[in-house]
Amino acid sequence: QVQLVESGGGSVQAGGSLKLSCVASEYIFKSCRMGWYRQVPGKERELVASVSTGSSGGSEDYVDSVRGRFTISQDFAKNILYLQMNSLKTDDTAVYYCAPHPACFYYGSWGQGTQVTVSS
Repeated sequence: QVQLVESGGGSVQAGGSLKLSCVASEYIFKSCRMGWYRQVPGKERELVASVSTGSSGGSEDYVDSVRGRFTISQDFAKNILYLQMNSLKTDDTAVYYCAPHPACFYYGSWGQGTQVTVSS
């Protein structure tokens, strides 16, 4: 059974910070590069950050719009993925999801997401 449970979203003012968490099924977390995605109504879901999971950490990748402001990290032992979001902008407003990277066999499984709202 696929488990992807996101939490940590909320409402903040521009310039503020939030840290998202995601608990994933062990077989997914330890098999896949994992990512954080976001989606706004009327637009496609966007992969904003990804990391190769591993006990020693892994290579990170970010979309240009969040690079330098967001940091993806993991607790490999607990199968938890994090997204630290700093210097938030109104354009960051979206529902955020954690999920396997598109290159992973298990890509296509989604949790309920967590809403992030940034106000000016």
